[in-house]
Amino acid sequence: MANQKRETLQDWRRFKDWLAYGLGALCVIIAVIPLASILIEVIGNGIATINLQFLTTVPTIVIGSGSGGGIGPAIQGTFILLGIAIVLAVPLGLMSGIYLAEFGDNQYGRSIRFLNDVFTEFPSIVIGILIYSLIVVATGSFSPIAGGTALAVIMLPIVTRTTEESIKLVPNSIRDAATALGIRRWRATISIVLSTAKSGVATGILLSIARITGETAPLVLTILGSQFFYYAWNQPIDALPLRIFRDASLPYAYARQQAWGAALILIAIVLGLNITIRLATRGKYDASRART
Repeated sequence: MANQKRETLQDWRRFKDWLAYGLGALCVIIAVIPLASILIEVIGNGIATINLQFLTTVPTIVIGSGSGGGIGPAIQGTFILLGIAIVLAVPLGLMSGIYLAEFGDNQYGRSIRFLNDVFTEFPSIVIGILIYSLIVVATGSFSPIAGGTALAVIMLPIVTRTTEESIKLVPNSIRDAATALGIRRWRATISIVLSTAKSGVATGILLSIARITGETAPLVLTILGSQFFYYAWNQPIDALPLRIFRDASLPYAYARQQAWGAALILIAIVLGLNITIRLATRGKYDASRART
């Protein structure tokens, strides 16, 4: 009788284990289906547009001509904006996250943490209006500086929060070992703790880049858009999200085809950035994990 009860209990546990596994697999499949459908739709509609001319020339849509040039200025403008946003947001976000994780256990730190969480949920159009009022109106011109600053403002709270959470996951034993070796706290935080949390920090940066890469509303208010390649810091420029929005709004089949092609290039850029950062940080992270 005892053996029968034990076997029944084991069977019930195996059933629950398989049930949990099956539900988890089902959730993954459900989550992947929309992503896969989007990728298939974008690739299917945009791949025919991709060629060297499309990637390097300026947009020149002429009604009835069946030709619309390319998205060269949009690709260039996207990289410029991302570069500005990364330079502005990543160092500040890293330092803020380090402070909140290591030294923010006080009222000041809790206030910053609360404001950062609220700021994360701000609509991007509101941030665009803010930067428009502060930079575009003040300088009297749309510019990549205004657009990059708007994207940096969106990016900053994400980098801050993910950096803080990643550093909090580092075991206290590592900090105690550094203290026992006579390493000052700030040096241990930068050289040891941050290095150990590098994978999580890199993931947070990737998430923030993916978050801002497709933003359109702030760019309408800060860079305006342009048909030409970048030529001055105080002049409007183009960007892929803005080009996709405008081409998709035109009532011409070729313009919509260009929008699909630009969307495919935008996805490829995000994927390329993810792979590059992963490859750049993987070896260092594995080495630091082996040392610990």
